[in-house]
Amino acid sequence: MAGISGDSQETALKIAVIGAGYWGKNLVRNFSGLGALSAVCDSNTDTLRTLGEQYSLCRTFVSYAEVLRDETIRAVAIATPAEGHADAVREALLAGKDVFVEKPLCLSVKEGEELVSLAKKRDLILMVGHLLWYHPAVLKLKELIRAGELGRIQYIYSNRLNLGKIRREENILWSFAPHDISVILGLLNENPDGVRAQGGNYLHQRIADVTISLLSFPSGVKAHIFVSWLHPYKEQKLIVVGDRKMAVFDDLEKKDKLLLYPHSIDWKDNLPIANKADAQRVELEQGEPLRAECQHFLECVATRTRPRTDGEEGLRVLSVLQRCQEALEQAGPRMTPPASKAHKSYFAHESAFVDEGVDVGAGTSIWHTSHILKGSRIGKNCKIGQNVVVGPNVTVGNGVKIQNNVSVYEGVTLEDYVFCGPSMVFTNVFNPRSEIPRMSELKRTLVKQGATLGANSTILCGITIGRYALIGAGTVVTKDVPDHALVVGNPGRVTGWMCLCGVKLHIEGEKAACPACGQQYRADRTGMAAV
Repeated sequence: MAGISGDSQETALKIAVIGAGYWGKNLVRNFSGLGALSAVCDSNTDTLRTLGEQYSLCRTFVSYAEVLRDETIRAVAIATPAEGHADAVREALLAGKDVFVEKPLCLSVKEGEELVSLAKKRDLILMVGHLLWYHPAVLKLKELIRAGELGRIQYIYSNRLNLGKIRREENILWSFAPHDISVILGLLNENPDGVRAQGGNYLHQRIADVTISLLSFPSGVKAHIFVSWLHPYKEQKLIVVGDRKMAVFDDLEKKDKLLLYPHSIDWKDNLPIANKADAQRVELEQGEPLRAECQHFLECVATRTRPRTDGEEGLRVLSVLQRCQEALEQAGPRMTPPASKAHKSYFAHESAFVDEGVDVGAGTSIWHTSHILKGSRIGKNCKIGQNVVVGPNVTVGNGVKIQNNVSVYEGVTLEDYVFCGPSMVFTNVFNPRSEIPRMSELKRTLVKQGATLGANSTILCGITIGRYALIGAGTVVTKDVPDHALVVGNPGRVTGWMCLCGVKLHIEGEKAACPACGQQYRADRTGMAAV
């Protein structure tokens, strides 16, 4: 591909890495090494400061929306927690960016189908980080199977085991198994017609730490996938058994990662007799799989070719994951749900709590360890992140997004399409004391339609936030906010005006216009109003 090579430091392509945590740092390193790193976006300012010093030519962003507005950034590589993948991918595609997203594509087949369709409609690249398909051993194994070297495939099994890294964003199935499912589907080139699964929840009563999934394929091949983060030692093995040879891919082996065993079975007196043979070492090309994966994405962006692990491949893996999850739940303790929840039209993660007497609209999703308290009403198509508390007696409109670690206390009302950023804070009592009950002194807080409350912002009680206002990250709001106002600082002050599309308005006297969508505004007693 013109302009890109393994050691090139110059390229026309500019990539932003979204999420610079445990795995995101590896993407930053590789895209930088390929000369394509333009920016890094993360909510942790200390991490950004360190990366900014390490990669001097790289810009840093706290705001994902700001990255998406940057026309010099052609594509994004998303390495955020899995529960946020669907929204992050969708927003990037709508902004016209090509997307690389770490596995899994998202956490529901329906959302996955929507993302694949959106990418196709907008003629954008959507690639999923199924890393093993960029590993020389897996590529060689696929080649050997296609050439008939192993004979007829009989069964496959994989072990992906470790002590940690233990997560709370998803269970072990969704964390470890996507890689193995992706490889098994690709090696066999078919989808399973039968799925069974069982597991154990040892560290958290609602999150599986160990699972075994059993897949049956139309060709007669069987496969099992054993994943655990409660294992005494690390193991990453994939074994493929054919009727001519058996292959062992051991990713932790430093030298001989792929071995072939030409064992055979003879029959005497109707009894099988095993004839063991020495292992045959398979020569492999050298190179870091992640480097190859990143370079493949850049090549697909530049040439507009279909990625090896595109959105449709990610969707097939997602479909099997979801079937495994359903089988896992069916194999667990049988409980008869209350009649009101037997056919619920919303999704609540297995670790979430939804009290009796709560009204939740269709299409809403409630994620890990969140709690919706009694008397609360949640609208349709809302996204409630992890570790969120809503209520009691709180009203949330339609299409609201409440990000991780937010508590929406009694006395707070959120109208339609409000966005609450990670770890932002509401209060409901002006002068609280632990030893003096003051719940009778609640002050009401109203957040009007379309308003955005940035990460780590604080909203004092008794305040109204106007329609489509934008409160900057870390801002402390101490008084009412006009419609469309941009408020930043401590205490918060109006520093500009925002379009409903999220772009800062260009002001001329009492009139204003959005430089992005062209919408016209004029000043009035409520702040700004569209004309």
